[in-house]
Amino acid sequence: MGAIERLAISKNGFVFDPATGNSYTVNSTGLFILNLLREGKSEDEIVDALVENFEVSQEEARRDLLDFLEQLRVNGLLEASNV
Repeated sequence: MGAIERLAISKNGFVFDPATGNSYTVNSTGLFILNLLREGKSEDEIVDALVENFEVSQEEARRDLLDFLEQLRVNGLLEASNV
């Protein structure tokens, strides 16, 4: 089981990693992305979903997604090979 799959994620954006005991808070966009990652969506699928569900351009969605993914990696919640 990967780190994303083991996370306990509440509907209001509270994220708990039971393996480390660390907790995080994400906004609605971060929560949206985490849920898509758990579904196994690709980077392109997530960008398309962001454009469709939020008022952002493709470029802005991709940039924000890449920034968020990097933060997940820094915090040990996403491996380099994922997404």
